[in-house]
Amino acid sequence: MREKNTDSHETVSKNKAIISLPPPFFPSSMRTLLSFLALTGVCFSAEAFKPVPFTNVKIEDTFWKTRLETNQKVSIPHNYKWCEETGRFDNFAKAAGLMQGEFRGIFFNDSDVYKVLEGTAYSLASNPDPELEKAADKVIDWIAASQLPNGYINSYYQLREPDKKWTNTRVMHELYCIGHMIEAAVAYKQATGKTKLLEVAEKAVAHVANTFGYEAEKKREVPGHQEIELALVKLSELTGKEEYFDLAKMFIDIRGDQSKRTDRLQGPYSQDHKPVRQQDEVVGHAVRAMYLYCGMTDIAAKTGDKGLIQALDQLWESVVGRKMYITGGIGARHEGEAFGEDYELPNRTAYCETCAAIGLVFWAHRMNLLHGDAKYADVVERALYNGVLAGIGRDGKSFFYVNPLESTGNHHRQPFFDCACCPTNVIRFISSLPGYQYAVDKEGLVINQFIAGKATIELPDGTVNVEMKTDYPWYTHGDKGVKFTLLSAVPKNDSSRGKEFKIKMRQPTWCRSDNIYQTFNPKWGDEGAESKLSFPIYTRRMVAHPKVVANRGRVAIQRGPLVYCFEQVDNEVPLAQIRLAQDPQFREEFKKDLLGGIVVLKCRNADGRELTAIPYYAWNHREPGPMTVWVRQEGLPGNRTDGDNRFPPYPGLYQGLRPEMLTGETELLSLYESTVVTASYCFPSDSAPAVFDELEPENSDDHTIPRMTWWDRKGTDEWVAFLFEKPQTISQVGVYWFDDEPRGGGCRIPAGWSLSYKNGGDWAPIPAVYEVKKNAYSTATFDEITASELRVNVKLRDHFSGGVLEIKIGNRE
Repeated sequence: MREKNTDSHETVSKNKAIISLPPPFFPSSMRTLLSFLALTGVCFSAEAFKPVPFTNVKIEDTFWKTRLETNQKVSIPHNYKWCEETGRFDNFAKAAGLMQGEFRGIFFNDSDVYKVLEGTAYSLASNPDPELEKAADKVIDWIAASQLPNGYINSYYQLREPDKKWTNTRVMHELYCIGHMIEAAVAYKQATGKTKLLEVAEKAVAHVANTFGYEAEKKREVPGHQEIELALVKLSELTGKEEYFDLAKMFIDIRGDQSKRTDRLQGPYSQDHKPVRQQDEVVGHAVRAMYLYCGMTDIAAKTGDKGLIQALDQLWESVVGRKMYITGGIGARHEGEAFGEDYELPNRTAYCETCAAIGLVFWAHRMNLLHGDAKYADVVERALYNGVLAGIGRDGKSFFYVNPLESTGNHHRQPFFDCACCPTNVIRFISSLPGYQYAVDKEGLVINQFIAGKATIELPDGTVNVEMKTDYPWYTHGDKGVKFTLLSAVPKNDSSRGKEFKIKMRQPTWCRSDNIYQTFNPKWGDEGAESKLSFPIYTRRMVAHPKVVANRGRVAIQRGPLVYCFEQVDNEVPLAQIRLAQDPQFREEFKKDLLGGIVVLKCRNADGRELTAIPYYAWNHREPGPMTVWVRQEGLPGNRTDGDNRFPPYPGLYQGLRPEMLTGETELLSLYESTVVTASYCFPSDSAPAVFDELEPENSDDHTIPRMTWWDRKGTDEWVAFLFEKPQTISQVGVYWFDDEPRGGGCRIPAGWSLSYKNGGDWAPIPAVYEVKKNAYSTATFDEITASELRVNVKLRDHFSGGVLEIKIGNRE
């Protein structure tokens, strides 16, 4: 299948007239003008769109409906079970005096309970479930009973440190937990009409307002982990009470401004290093940043604050233009769960916390509401179908905390985590999905996401009932597009009958050069008016900005909104040695019985062998093994630099591969990059390729770098093998053994080791002196050999297991 870029939009009225619009042209001069206006703080409207409540939308989509059902029937009960077993619910009962015992868990565990309740609320709105609602009401009763008379509520402090409340807002997450309680309370009121949790939240906020503020006797501090800011705006919108909005604005306005604070600034990690209106680069903890920007956007949407809007626009470009993975994942560094420098986007060591991708959706959705620009809804889609969806397994009860774009086979979903923010965040997000589909503006209805179903939507001049039908994102049968039907358009009064209003449908950037909303104009009183947005989903190769060093000479595959990856289980070619043919001859196959039903992509390696790719979100559901998103491309040079005149200017981080980019040069990989490493056995939490990653150990008990162990095999014969892309000339091998004796562990340096090799024939031993050293390389030198494969043979000590931190392969100096 050839890569192409075609699209059309059809408007079908009652008489089935069709209007075809030509592909748009978005000149660079216009982009320059818009960029200038954004940088100068020009704001055409404080808030372009208003969101349509999740309670008004019913999803009937073949792709998403099953996930919503799994979320309600499996994921939410699973999280209830874990909250029960880990004492998260009981902490409230203990604080209320309804149960004896001490606080269990991490100090911010209350937040997980609130997220579970919020997810429950969204789910109940779509699918009423009396038993689930009863379970939630019981937890809410415990929460209400635990609240102190003055409104304070935090089970950790109430049970463990009652005299230290509000003494460490930068670390201890009291405000963060209250923020999540507010969000749960608002959602529960909207979904069920019940106000008990809302009353608790308002009482807690009153206590916060008595503790924090501009008055001399109050604290002027900000939470270390942002969340309460956006939650207070939600509470203000629900109740109509401006004091909640003012409190949110206070927390935003004093962040990063030492002149307004009674405590010292927390620094870049918490985005508390400079006033928010002066921030132009995203730094620090990725989730905290997203929650902060959500609060800033909410404030800007209501006030039209040009300083906030200018900062938000610059921060957006910093994230999406220089620090976002192609999957919509954000946060490159494990240390601090944080952003790195511009274009620092490693694949194997990517952090990409699931919560951070969810946070990006939260913020992108708000930016779309603020600016009314489809490019933000496009990022919502990218993060939703890739970065977020990968975070939860098909079974509904296994989760990724970290989402790398390359794995050696040791990264797997888990049923829960001690720090359980991701599982509980996923269930509340999936349940809230109906709230991201539609918005309204002064002219009519806006369609942001393509999810089949029905909705009832209030517009300024009346009420519309609509239906969307689509096989998005697969397009495996029927019309290749989105069919939108206006079931009814009931005007508020007769004076509006017959007047036109607008329905705008997002045109994704992946199928055209810009990102805009296409419009059709039905009339009030119409029934059955239809519009069809037709944009074929096709497969294309994507290249990264040349400053992304990790992806030079490589491409990623994207089909519609879905980013694809290669898993070893599907491919004969070792993933490290994949090099796509210049014409990969993409072929699409829908496999209804594979991974819940997916479109599989078949293509060709440079040597003619067939390759198979699957959607990134679906990886790690079968036999464990390596996975990668970015692969080498035949003819794509790996030494590109910014400004290389062989390549067109980069409008952002990623763009489609163009024929002129294939210059005939091919990237030369290092021995480390192109070698496939396997082992006789590897402990599931370890990784065989870790022994060949060029990370130097400090000692044999180094736990700061990846390792390979045979735990808990003891006294056995084991091996580590190397399959080279091309035969290698070798005369020296050094092994750095893992030994955790200082920690009382069960791994020791081995009883002995040796080497063998083959070059097209059988394994042959390599004569050498094989010493075994601790806290240093055990190095064997020998007469030069040529090997296509090399094996390190190991004899483990009796009663002990063993492992390897690093292996060096080369020649004597």
